[in-house]
Parts: sequence; structure tokens; C-alpha cells
Amino acid sequence: MARRRNRGRSVNGVLLLDKPIGITSNAALQIVKRLFNANKAGHTGSLDPLASGMLPICLGEATKISGFLLSADKEYRATCKLGATTDSGDADGEIRETRPVGELAVTQVQEVLESFLGQSQQTPPMHSAIKQGGQPLYKLAHQGIEVEREPRDITIHSLKLLRLEGDELELDVRCSKGTYIRVLAEDIGEALGCGAHVSALRRTGVGALDGHAMYTLEFLQAIVEQSGSHALDELLLPMESTLPDWPEVCLPEDASFYLCQGQAVFVPQLKDRGWVRLYASDKRFLGLGTVLDDGRVAPKRLLSTS
Repeated sequence: MARRRNRGRSVNGVLLLDKPIGITSNAALQIVKRLFNANKAGHTGSLDPLASGMLPICLGEATKISGFLLSADKEYRATCKLGATTDSGDADGEIRETRPVGELAVTQVQEVLESFLGQSQQTPPMHSAIKQGGQPLYKLAHQGIEVEREPRDITIHSLKLLRLEGDELELDVRCSKGTYIRVLAEDIGEALGCGAHVSALRRTGVGALDGHAMYTLEFLQAIVEQSGSHALDELLLPMESTLPDWPEVCLPEDASFYLCQGQAVFVPQLKDRGWVRLYASDKRFLGLGTVLDDGRVAPKRLLSTS
């Protein structure tokens, strides 16, 4: 009789991985899942192999909130190489064109950066994981095929110049989901008249998680070798901590029971509308819900642990 395959253990929470340069986000995810011996895991938005930094890994029931982290604002530190454009928009691509940089004043650069603040539209690059006709664009790009892409609405919340040295710009960027820093760097380079590409990129924040510690794969591996997979659980953030700005609704015992049966429940004197975090009377996190116009709370993302 064949042995039943080990599906891993039930572990719930969010790990903030400091993804290294040189591997894909999915490869990093699979390593973390194996180290935790977790039965379910997912990440919240890809980082290119060239990029390092914050990659939230949702384990177990936390995968039910991964979509909200995917939609959150992101923060990056980017180094832009001026005077050269590449076919991918970053240092992994082949140089497409070179132009002299000339002498750039800090005030000139800051004026250009300010012009990119606020809402705009951005066309995704061919070297991206967006699918068209069921095929990722980067696979088409590797075949030398370029297809038309629909521009997307993005918002650049802040764009700070950290360093200007010769042909390099170092920037801090806070932006909406779906923003491609490679495209932003190219556009900045064009506005400066010399072209540019991203030579280094690090994600420093996702939503409200920028103040929390990140952990490297080497650190995780060392803990497992010393103390086993269970010791990693202490590094996990609670699921609800990833959405700290959402209102909390604490439900009495009877309301918690009916809500967990999938029913909307009435909460007296509830003023909030929209998405809320739901808690039982003993402070257990039940999941996410929405407050309806009639004051009832409807369950939307309940945890099986509730």
C-alpha cells in the first residue's frame, strides 16, 4: 500500500522575507514553504530576480488576506543608471542606446521628479509577468515579439532624491500597486534627456509593514538546522496585523456563532462602513467582513481556525 504523501503542517501567519537578488519570487516562496514544512503558502506580489527586499509570505489561513497586501502601496529604493537604456529596463537587459549625461544640477533633477508625482498612466513593460493570451509577456519578449499593452492607472505618492553622483541617481519611491519602477526610471531618464535604466532595486515596504523586521533565507535555514521548523513560527506576524488601519469589530458570543455560519449579524451602534476586522468576545481573530448599509456585518474572509 502506497504511503500517503506528507502535505506539511498547518501554520498560519505572515513572514516578511528579505528576498535575495538572483532568484524569482516563486523560488523564494517554495524555499520558505519547505523550511516551515507548511501545507499552504503564497506571496503577495512578485519581485524581479534583480530586486531584493520585502516579500510577504502568507502561510496557511493568511493566504485569504494576501490579495489585500497585493493591493497595498509599495516602497522601493532604486538606483538608476543614467545615459543608457536597455531592452528590459534594468541591468539584466542588453543595452539598446547610450547618450551623454552631461552636467545635472540637483534642482533640475528634483524638478523632474516632482513632475511624476500624483496620478498618471503607465504602460507595463514587455519584460513582465502580465499574461496576454495565456502567455506571460516576458516569454514573448524573449522571442523578440512585442505586443500592444493597455496603460494602467498608477499613483506616485512620493519620489525622493537620495543621491546624485555622476551617472547615477538613487531614489526612494512610494507608489501604488502595479507601478513598474523600471518604466518609471526610463521615463525619468527621458525627461532628463539622457535615458536611464534600473541598476539596483530593493523593496523596503508593503502597506503598513515597513516598520517590521525582515528575515533572510540563510537566517531561516540556520534556525531550522538548530531548532527545527516549529521554531520559525515565532517569526510570523499575526494575520490581522497586516491591516492595522482597518476598523475592529468585536462580536458577542451569539453573533460570532451565527457569523461563522456564514450569516450577516447586527451590531448595535456600529458607525463604520466597508471592510472591517472581526474578533470574537475572547479577542480571537475571526477574519474579515464588511459593514452593510443596514448596520449588519457580513462575513467575507473567515478563517477556518475561527
